Amino acid sequence: MVVAGREFRAHRTFREPVVAGEGVTTVRPLGDYHPGVKGTVNDCNIYFLDSGKPGATVLLFGGTHPEEPAANLTAELFVENARVEQGRLLVVIRGNRSASTYTRNGEAYPTFYRIPTPWGEKTYRMGDRCSSPLDSWPDPEVYLHYPTKQMLAYMDIRNLNRAWPGRPDGLLTERTTFAFMELIRSEKVDVFIDLHEAELEYPVENTIVAHEKAQGVAAMTSMVLTAQEFPVPIGMEFSPVALRGLSHREVGDNSDAMSMIFEVAEPFLDRIRGITDEALLLEGKDEFVKKAGEHGLLYAPMDDSGWPIAVRVGRHASTVLQTLETFNTMETPERQIVVSGVPRYAELVDKGLGAFFRDPSGVSEDRVFYE
Repeated sequence: MVVAGREFRAHRTFREPVVAGEGVTTVRPLGDYHPGVKGTVNDCNIYFLDSGKPGATVLLFGGTHPEEPAANLTAELFVENARVEQGRLLVVIRGNRSASTYTRNGEAYPTFYRIPTPWGEKTYRMGDRCSSPLDSWPDPEVYLHYPTKQMLAYMDIRNLNRAWPGRPDGLLTERTTFAFMELIRSEKVDVFIDLHEAELEYPVENTIVAHEKAQGVAAMTSMVLTAQEFPVPIGMEFSPVALRGLSHREVGDNSDAMSMIFEVAEPFLDRIRGITDEALLLEGKDEFVKKAGEHGLLYAPMDDSGWPIAVRVGRHASTVLQTLETFNTMETPERQIVVSGVPRYAELVDKGLGAFFRDPSGVSEDRVFYE
């Protein structure tokens, strides 16, 4: 009990340092937008990269599901490297901090994982899919989504991607999505991008799922990336109207923003995997998942090269950048966003993810924030 308790506390209280790059102009807490999350575990940082020039506002959202690390790593990549030359970029690294403070019971997840960098290893918490029961309790027998009253599984009241558009006086996860909706509306966000990973057994894989407002941008982005950049194609699917609580549906329905989520393959999540360790998380290689692919049971290709973290983050980074470029071609010059400084897929695969993270000990304390 003592050993387990020490490990649990070390994981729950661990703080991940993030270096705010030169492009970050201010950092605000989510609690500024709704007092219902102020001071809670989910009162996360909102990183503003404001060019000072009129243009579009984009919200890049990572950490919906902390067991999908390419999402928060991509968001951090933008915070530490992006420069915005027109418009504004808002970035959330850990959208559900609570879910990153514990790992899934019975799955033998590693509690931490490490990214090698030129200055040493950078350590991150592994998390779960839903908010911690320590922060949100009790679960109902049946979760009634607000405001549609659609019945969902009981644990989905703690799933950030089933709790949109949120409820101001609900449980923690509902209050969190309500706060994000207030952020989206008050900051007049034009484009909302939610980053995810999924098991290869899941049919919505290597895909952009788009609200009808975003379908033109998503379709063109998919075609360009498939033709010019990605060896494994990226598809586009329509956001289902009947399934409630997902960000790509609710953000688009409840704000002026066009909303999308991006999915990339993560073998770590497959049910037919082997040992669930840090190597599988980072290298994305597994003989059992590969065998499932040989039997036609997967929706993404799986070979000896696997799905390394640099490939997954690289796909997300290029998809975000291409989405912004496509958005600009469909907008007037004064409603565009121009972002530079972020590596694309080929450069990330070539140099590795750690090459683009900065040493927090080498910058002033006022540029270091914690997730």
